[in-house]
Amino acid sequence: MNARGPQLNSKLFKGVEWAPAHQLNYEESQFDLCLATGFSCYYPIDYWQTVMGEVKRVLKPEGHFVFDVLNPEAPLAEDWAILETYRAGEVFLETIEDWEKLIKTTGAKIVKKQSGELFQLYKVKF
Repeated sequence: MNARGPQLNSKLFKGVEWAPAHQLNYEESQFDLCLATGFSCYYPIDYWQTVMGEVKRVLKPEGHFVFDVLNPEAPLAEDWAILETYRAGEVFLETIEDWEKLIKTTGAKIVKKQSGELFQLYKVKF
């Protein structure tokens, strides 16, 4: 958003608050949908317990959370993680089973999941 926001329709970004994922600066039950893509693998799964609690707080009762996780069993995952470590920082290779256990312990239910070449996309509802 820093790089592209000014080039896009500024109405799309009206009211956007900058904050870490574990400290969402929004009121409770404010959103129908929350998205988090492209960064789950850069944080340990314990951090995501807190993130999911915050997402649950800001979602409306029938809202959904869509996020992706790196699938460490994907053929390219280890090579991609090594490349990312050199480029961006540490990558956490959490198992899909651990992610699904986390989803369940946060009170969320998987509505849909879709596998990609490296990432698995989840749509959950609390």
